[in-house]
Amino acid sequence: MEQADRTKVLGVSRNVFFLGWVSFLTDVSSEMIFNVLPLFLSNVLGVGTAFIGLIEGLGDSAATILKIVSGWFSDRMGKRKGLTTAGYALSTLSKPFLYIASAGWAVLVIRFIERSGKGIRDSPRDALLADSTASNAMGRSFGFHRALDTFGAVVGIAGAIAIVFLIQEREQLLSSNTFKMLVIIGTIPAVLSVLLLIFFVHERRTSRPKRAEMGALATWRGFDLRFKLFLGIIVVFTLGKSTDAFMVLRAQDIGLSVFYILLLLVLFNLVYASISFPSGILSDRLGRKRVIVAGWSIYALTYLGFALAGAWWHLILLFALYGVYFGLAEGVTRAFVADLVPVERRGMAYGLYHGAVGFALLPASVIAGVLWQAISPAATFYFGAGMAAAAMLGFALLIRE
Repeated sequence: MEQADRTKVLGVSRNVFFLGWVSFLTDVSSEMIFNVLPLFLSNVLGVGTAFIGLIEGLGDSAATILKIVSGWFSDRMGKRKGLTTAGYALSTLSKPFLYIASAGWAVLVIRFIERSGKGIRDSPRDALLADSTASNAMGRSFGFHRALDTFGAVVGIAGAIAIVFLIQEREQLLSSNTFKMLVIIGTIPAVLSVLLLIFFVHERRTSRPKRAEMGALATWRGFDLRFKLFLGIIVVFTLGKSTDAFMVLRAQDIGLSVFYILLLLVLFNLVYASISFPSGILSDRLGRKRVIVAGWSIYALTYLGFALAGAWWHLILLFALYGVYFGLAEGVTRAFVADLVPVERRGMAYGLYHGAVGFALLPASVIAGVLWQAISPAATFYFGAGMAAAAMLGFALLIRE
């Protein structure tokens, strides 16, 4: 299904370019709304941290089967765009319902539907990105996509900051009216992203015999030991990587208001976006493994820092370091998946990769919430740092490039 486009825009294919902007608009929407969702649950609805962890973890984990199925189905049908579009559309349709949510269970249902859309779209979208890229430029393409995705987060959070400041200035707790305005405005770019995907992203359908061959190959037994070991290590890493909601709550626990927490999230995303593209290019030249190991090491140190943090200025450094981790590892890890498997198995491979992450997120977030409530906020981050360090060592010693 290799269909790398010779037409280049900013050094990447046309599809990669427009898929980047689709993710940009989606993240403008999602980051404007969902970064403050744990504060809405805690400050407005009075939901405890264990239930917040359940909401965030269940939303991702319940969509895991969809990620695996949609990846396999996109291989079987020889088409990626339809499933990608359906996933983005479902997430977009769910967001306005947060305006009327008045209980934790309602938010859980809405978040489940929104994350299900992500489950449908992620695997075929990443496979479409890989299919639209030459093998020697995989890091560049995924780095470009991650950079635009994250610059969208910067714009979304900046918009949230403006709305929060205009409605409630620097009040520490989030108000219901503020959250409702964020939902209204945040839905608009989500709608635009779906329209951009429909009209500007294209693909070539594979022949019927080739689709049958790809469907037969797309099974767990069709992957080699190296890919399976990689997935196991990803599960270990993700068990310590709880929802980012706990970093937001940690910042509020130290004493920051909603306004300043959003400023820290802007910093995180600016660092993430700035590093993603050059990190992808660097991985094309030096290899993915070195870049991923560096990123995971920084993650472990960052979580250790969150455990020990006690002042607002600590958080500035830690949110910046968290952006360094994401910029180094997120896009490069997805490019590494494409390196590990044959072209015709990419949809299923990305389904299994996203599935491994999704299955691990529910226990990770629940464990984090329980540790927070039963022991201390620091315990949540000590656990995450330990799991990340173990995964990093396993990756460095067991996975060859």
